[in-house]
Amino acid sequence: MDLILHKFDLPCRHPFTIARGTTTVQRTLIVELRHGGHSGYGEAVESRFYGATVEGMTRLLESLRPQIEAFSPDDPAEFWEAMQPGTTTFPRAALDAAACDLWGKLLAAPVWRLWGLDLDRCPPSNYTIGLDSLDVMIEKLKEFDGWPVYKIKLGTADDIQIVRRLREHTAARFRVDANCAWGVDETIGNAALLEPLGVELIEQPLPADDWNGMKQLHRRCALPIIADESCRVESDVDRCAECFDGINIKLVKCGGPTPARRMIARARQLGLKVMIGCFTESSVGISAAAQLLPLVDYADLDGALLLARDVAAGVDIHRGRVEFPDRNGCGVRLL
Repeated sequence: MDLILHKFDLPCRHPFTIARGTTTVQRTLIVELRHGGHSGYGEAVESRFYGATVEGMTRLLESLRPQIEAFSPDDPAEFWEAMQPGTTTFPRAALDAAACDLWGKLLAAPVWRLWGLDLDRCPPSNYTIGLDSLDVMIEKLKEFDGWPVYKIKLGTADDIQIVRRLREHTAARFRVDANCAWGVDETIGNAALLEPLGVELIEQPLPADDWNGMKQLHRRCALPIIADESCRVESDVDRCAECFDGINIKLVKCGGPTPARRMIARARQLGLKVMIGCFTESSVGISAAAQLLPLVDYADLDGALLLARDVAAGVDIHRGRVEFPDRNGCGVRLL
């Protein structure tokens, strides 16, 4: 295989704000694996929170170039295992997604079909409303009206008022995400007020390492709690079962589609709900994550819609419905 690295700065459609900061441009690294006249693509966005930079990921992958290019593209899972000792999860996820995409293209089939899945029961994706002034948040909702479910970023002194005002403009289901900004009592109080407003779940209300607090919530909260920052890799799933009702799996957090499938299987054994999520990223990353849609309960795959312009084509999302292209692999092509 040939390894080609593409670096992009992805401008956001609007400044995207969560409880811990604002993003206006998302830096990303797209990995291309080329073999037999086909190219497979995977993506790893930059995340200071998780310690992943484009420069650091590039250096790591360049150091592994001889091993990567010597490997056969026949089995993505075998490739993932071979890459695991020398990589961190973000670049490993990009390699894994690229290997899956290439595998499907070489076998002339979509990845979801090669995994034995079908698209009959794919959940709709939410659209995310980032924090802003209340008037701007309402305008963001109206810009993408008609969706069946919206995720609302929270973590302010006015969280309940934000949800109340947004509720005046849609009958859709809501999910809220505090990105670690709340405390135990605050979450319990907020949940009691949010449930009548049509909120179906709360994502990661407490800091990622507050396991004792999350155990309290698990027993007392009026709404289901989904782990995000507390669930990064496979080994986190069992611990989350004691504290959460479900987990949000993001490919770059866990290391790619290969471990994500195992995490889903383990979550099911433990009775956990599963969300497939994303960062603000291009259609390369979104299309890889979408291959897992038939296996999950919730989808948060709007990352490419948060961009002012995309650098790839893949799955499309229209009012929550995820539409798969008539292309093999993960359906990805660079523009």
